[in-house]
Amino acid sequence: MPARVTPGRTDGLITLGTADALWVDLTADSAVPTGPGAFTCSPARAGVGYVLLGGHVVATVRASGGRWSVPEAEVRRAAAELNAVEVDRQDLVHIGPFRWAPRQEHDEEAPLRWRRRITGELREPGCPERAARREDGRPHHLAGIDWRQILVERTRDGAQRTWWLPRAVVRLLDAAEHAERRWVHAARTRRASAAATEPSSRPRRARDADGRRTTSPEGPPASPRPYTKELEGQLYSVLSRKPGTPRRVAGWACAVCRTAPATVLDHCHEHGYVRAPVCQSCNTLERPDHLYRNDIRVANRYTRLFHTDADDWLRHWHRCPGCRARTTLPLPHLAAWTAHTACRPLRPTHRAPRGRTPCGVLRVSWTGSQNTPRSCLLTVTVDFCPSGEHRVLARVPYREAAERFRVWLAETAPAVAAAAGPDRLDGLPAQPRPVIADTSGEDLELF
Repeated sequence: MPARVTPGRTDGLITLGTADALWVDLTADSAVPTGPGAFTCSPARAGVGYVLLGGHVVATVRASGGRWSVPEAEVRRAAAELNAVEVDRQDLVHIGPFRWAPRQEHDEEAPLRWRRRITGELREPGCPERAARREDGRPHHLAGIDWRQILVERTRDGAQRTWWLPRAVVRLLDAAEHAERRWVHAARTRRASAAATEPSSRPRRARDADGRRTTSPEGPPASPRPYTKELEGQLYSVLSRKPGTPRRVAGWACAVCRTAPATVLDHCHEHGYVRAPVCQSCNTLERPDHLYRNDIRVANRYTRLFHTDADDWLRHWHRCPGCRARTTLPLPHLAAWTAHTACRPLRPTHRAPRGRTPCGVLRVSWTGSQNTPRSCLLTVTVDFCPSGEHRVLARVPYREAAERFRVWLAETAPAVAAAAGPDRLDGLPAQPRPVIADTSGEDLELF
């Protein structure tokens, strides 16, 4: 007997079409735009036991008569979670195109892979124009989110197009992809366990016409566990080649924000050590904006890295034994800190309706490297400044920048500073990149 929906109740089952309309209605005022077809149009997978709504997995149930339904309460719960998300449309994350596509775990049964889907659609001939007019009539949702409404397209050097989404939306889609992968993995495990214990004479579980399961998996597994320094001191070049590392990383929560599931291993490019598993959003947040190999733009997000969330980020960067022993940051991060923090009083301002606004865009370049500190020089400039484009604010020797950072670190994050320094060498790996105090040459004590 098919399940009956009682109007006004939230504990019954509703059809997929009704769920589509309910989802759009409940999220009409959400900061994250939603679209129709969340349950009935690709990439929805109601026929295999679940549907993604934001970062939430909603189980589907096949009632007698062959129609798929979903619990109304679960739709309402997912809508409430989405409505609680705050979106800063100025805090954007670059989602493509990249010279090399981001590595993603290949899983045919977990098909969201939202970055690949967005890139594929945006690279279709004439796609931007068609998307602007919505002529194709196709719903453009991912996990119930209408990503086209908040996609930002920029043009670099007058030719190359780049695509950006608000960080809050990127985190939602990453969480949805992670939840789907864990859901499918749990379903496979249950099927394998059932097959191993089932007598050979017992008939197999019924399947529908497409050969798929006609019952939905149980609820998703537990949340990712906190990261507790399990990978400290290990080299990324070794760990990244070990089989099963991506699945192991996915079992942790992001070591920085501690809320989203981890997707990548962040590591120090100068010393090669793993820092911690982080989510894609945090990994993008801390990545310097390189214009050239020795030249970076200092984006507004550094306000967060060096001010509002400084303690967390400094602790994260110092998970690298090399940076911790030297009491410094990798050269691009140190350069960004020098421009954004140490040279703040030198940046010109101009009048604005509410006070004065910093002028232009900060850029910092360097000559030499951290391995030759005497010859390494940081040059901080302001691009697009009305008082003179490419205006040079300061030239700071590397050793002076490093010393300024040590003083600032002790004042800003004393707990992080207390755990750093050249005398903290006891827990460092001996091979293949030791960090050892060398006093045999002037200016090379910590290099």
